[in-house]
Amino acid sequence: MKVVDPTFSTKHQRIQQTQPLLIHAPHLHIQHNSRQIKARETMHRSAAAALLLALSGVASASPLAVVRPRQADFSGNQQDGLSGECKSTIVIFARGTTEGGNVGTIAGPPFFQALASQVGGNLAVQGVEYPADIPGFLAGGDASGSQMMASLTEKAITSCPGSSVIMSGYSQGGQLVHNGAAMLSPDTVAKVAGVVIFGDPFNGQAVQGVDATKTKIICHNGDNICEGGNQIRRAHLTYGNDAGEAAQFAASMKPAAAPAAA
Repeated sequence: MKVVDPTFSTKHQRIQQTQPLLIHAPHLHIQHNSRQIKARETMHRSAAAALLLALSGVASASPLAVVRPRQADFSGNQQDGLSGECKSTIVIFARGTTEGGNVGTIAGPPFFQALASQVGGNLAVQGVEYPADIPGFLAGGDASGSQMMASLTEKAITSCPGSSVIMSGYSQGGQLVHNGAAMLSPDTVAKVAGVVIFGDPFNGQAVQGVDATKTKIICHNGDNICEGGNQIRRAHLTYGNDAGEAAQFAASMKPAAAPAAA
């Protein structure tokens, strides 16, 4: 950097510049006097050190990264509903036509997450393995899937008599709930704690053997599937938005009281 001497000479006189010379450098206002330069450098170093100390204190008091509890993953295949220890709430769920895994993505996982929050994480989910194809839907619900829904529900009720067993499904999965409930014995279906169906193709029909007060059917306006049709419109694809309402209902359902001892 070239610095011009603030003093200059003429032939007859020496003139002292009255204004201090400024050199534009980051954070420094440097004058020609060496003592002033050192004083200002010392001042800036002290200020910088104080600033760094203050910032380090703020950083330790208010960390940028906040660690939150990890949520349970209810996507993909759910097989834990009938294994391990009994949970307070067990959901037997059937996905909709063409959905992946055994619980799908549209209605099931959002419902499970919301319900887990309602019951303090004391939740088990068992997906129903079935083809979930279009022919099954057109037939009123896949036959093998309907039987599987009934079998899994009966097993949950038998294995965990103190648990609230919820039969649930979305779209064709709702058909399986209706069909499966009709396959259960009167004694067994009476022990079903509740039913939750999203986008029910059998909307308007009762779930056989399950009291209406223990049944929640969620159907959107404009959902052609709920109207008995076979057209998939936007209204049929947004049932994840109803997860909170469905979870609140399911969490309020209690297991059937055990019969009194003779």
